[in-house]
Amino acid sequence: MSLFDLKLQEIHSRLAGKELTVGDLVDQSLGAIRKAESTVKAFLRVDEEGARRSARVLDEQLAQGGDRGLLFGLPAGIKDNIVTEGLTTTCASRFLENYDPIYDATVVKKLKQAQSVTIGKLNMDEFAMGGSNENSAFQITTNPWNAEHVPGGSSGGSAASVAAGEVYFSLGSDTGGSIRQPAAYCGVVGLKPTYGLVSRFGLVAFASSLDQIGPLTKNVEDAAYVLQAIAGHDPQDSTSANVEIPDYIGALSGDVKGLRIAVPREYIGQGVDPAVREAVMAALKTLEGLGAVWEEVSMPHTEYAVATYYLLASSEASSNLARFDGVRYGVRAADPDNLLDLYVKSRSQGFGPEVKRRIMLGTYALSSGYYDAYYLKAQKVRTLIKSDFDNVFQNYDVIIGPTAPTTAFKIGEQIGNPLTMYLNDILTIPVNLAGVPAISVPCGLADGLPVGLQIIGKALDEATVLRVAHAFEQHTAHHKLRPAL
Repeated sequence: MSLFDLKLQEIHSRLAGKELTVGDLVDQSLGAIRKAESTVKAFLRVDEEGARRSARVLDEQLAQGGDRGLLFGLPAGIKDNIVTEGLTTTCASRFLENYDPIYDATVVKKLKQAQSVTIGKLNMDEFAMGGSNENSAFQITTNPWNAEHVPGGSSGGSAASVAAGEVYFSLGSDTGGSIRQPAAYCGVVGLKPTYGLVSRFGLVAFASSLDQIGPLTKNVEDAAYVLQAIAGHDPQDSTSANVEIPDYIGALSGDVKGLRIAVPREYIGQGVDPAVREAVMAALKTLEGLGAVWEEVSMPHTEYAVATYYLLASSEASSNLARFDGVRYGVRAADPDNLLDLYVKSRSQGFGPEVKRRIMLGTYALSSGYYDAYYLKAQKVRTLIKSDFDNVFQNYDVIIGPTAPTTAFKIGEQIGNPLTMYLNDILTIPVNLAGVPAISVPCGLADGLPVGLQIIGKALDEATVLRVAHAFEQHTAHHKLRPAL
């Protein structure tokens, strides 16, 4: 049995009892990476030297009886759009293949304070633009459950590394479902916190009003621990929420008696695979057996979410990615004729096709004569989508549905059809537009591939989302299933 199959508290108990060392945990991680990476390809860089150095420091501290942080000794992977001092951060793009940050993102600082061990940087869709991990400039990560299938995206490396047992937990970022969708495809837990709860300082921006960092873990309890460590106000992030952080770990009571669940008919209707719908309905029956009640509701503006999202996200991407010009940092084209030629050649050579597609779409939507027709209208529809959530949450505690309409599709199956690819996020995108928290937890298998259950909560009510997810998890065994690598 892998050490990573142990619960966090059990690992800490063994560390305290000198039955285990941090070095053992790092050995477990590096050994699993050596074994799985030829197939899974989740990592872009493994920092073995840095990980072993951190392990020695923590083991010395353990021997001296010092205080232990919340995530003491646990090996972690970091998505490659979260900057790490001294460890190359590329966003899986040729544009940044030589970028070595001189500072840590706030979440990385918080992980260091919680005394976890960074193992390396994880593959992703370039600049977080994609839902399959096929848009990485360096390699395609595969799904540990079936190497012919995608792991999801853009945090595909983060989800696959946890599912494959390469790290104890990982961090991803979620702009339109990029934590939850790969979590569903890979059979792990993925949490997107409320917008602003976790600092975005040091996250390379894709769409600033939508991006949020969150954990991917093997179970809900671990997600609560990681969120406890990384949540909190950050004066370096102007969008950071200055709110009191509750006890997420203490919220895992297992009690959902009297809980009111809304099930939007738009989330379980046309386009949702029957096997996925069946798994979700079985999950609702489990929660019903625990004393919760559920009813169907309507969220009428859901059908506009994908169009709204891709206008807004692409517009923000167009603005954010303007900084990559071949002048300040990143790759610079050789032998340009003039300054304009330097911009054109650097961006043409540095960006992949999906990034170029979104920059062009966003630039068009923001251009004179089209701003009111597209960008401004999308902002108004975003308000209507948020109103759908506000209206439902007046009478219900959580919203539940599938995380994705299908299980993981095959590599190469949709890469030539961007519109089909975009529709895979139809159930996760509304959550980002509304800025509310949501978690994906495993709720079964369909054709040998994992199905994800999405639990959506009120803004800043991660405690309830985690409580419901944990209660469901405690009465099922889906989260204990592991892929046969």
